[in-house]
Amino acid sequence: MRFAAVVAAAAGALALLGCGDPNATAVASPPQAAAAATTTVGATSDAKRHERGRKVWNFRCYFCHGYSGDARTLAATYLNPPPRDFTRGLAPELTQSRMREAITHGKPGTAMKAFIGIIDEADIAAVAAFVQREFIEARAPNTRYHTAENGWPDHERHRAAFVFARGELALDTPWEQLDDEQRRGKRLFVTTCVTCHDRARVDDAGAVWETRALSYPRDAYCTSCHVQPNGDGLHDGRARPADHPAPPTDAASVAATFLLHDRKPELRSPSALERQGETLYQANCAFCHAADGSAKSWIGRFLEPHPRDLTDPVAMAGMTRERLARVIADGLDGTSMPAWKSVLAPREIDAVIAYMNRAFHPVQGQP
Repeated sequence: MRFAAVVAAAAGALALLGCGDPNATAVASPPQAAAAATTTVGATSDAKRHERGRKVWNFRCYFCHGYSGDARTLAATYLNPPPRDFTRGLAPELTQSRMREAITHGKPGTAMKAFIGIIDEADIAAVAAFVQREFIEARAPNTRYHTAENGWPDHERHRAAFVFARGELALDTPWEQLDDEQRRGKRLFVTTCVTCHDRARVDDAGAVWETRALSYPRDAYCTSCHVQPNGDGLHDGRARPADHPAPPTDAASVAATFLLHDRKPELRSPSALERQGETLYQANCAFCHAADGSAKSWIGRFLEPHPRDLTDPVAMAGMTRERLARVIADGLDGTSMPAWKSVLAPREIDAVIAYMNRAFHPVQGQP
């Protein structure tokens, strides 16, 4: 669609200059000039709207529907029904009006959420128009993810793994059936690409795994944070707290240990604001900071630098309500802390801070 916009703009410029017709005068007549100017302005406006839709898509929609609108994402493999694939010839049935309705109000019975109150009507209209032109009509690739700007210089050198990432070759194809290049690509895929692409395509899916993320330390029990029972220190080397269970042996106890940091604190007689903050925190913040605020969740232990331990007096020393509100709203450079101002309203950020103040550690300046 960008190409079409450029062509339209160029056509307008040619009309102004009289280049399209050898018999035309050097300067177009006023009506012709006005028509050409209108075409150019319209094309420019259309191109800006298209790029606005692309920006919304790449920020909010790609995670499930894919950068190219084909729903070939890791998240999509966990969803039933799967996200819509916009590249499968849906133009007659999927109008912009229907897409705007789905974006605004969501789709009951699916993972498609409502974006009313999150993005405005202009952005909803822009992304619906973008989907129709970019994916349904043009089948365009949209924005390439593996670019130098995104930290992937010379990504073509990994071409041997592309057949697995694209699902052109099943990942569980026996090694002996692969040639040397394919074996090299498979080794690269299973050691690196699988982190985001998951298993891509397999011929035998095998057993269904439990998909709920838990606080499962990567090197046995709680030794990601503390010392092993035999005294061999790992990471920060702090002793295991007395209230932590001893290393378990039976399956039920093992599960209980892994769930330790996924338990939220029980608040006595919370205010309405604190209860709202609890809901928002557990739905949005606990993924990295853990349900108990300790940042010792499974994903929190893998992030570098680690998310802030909201229960640690040292980490929270001098933390003010104003500073915390600013970090939540704008994010924190050099870390994985994103900006939430496009997701949470100021009053909702206040609620999260009120909950953190009550559940984890006092925050200076709380009302």
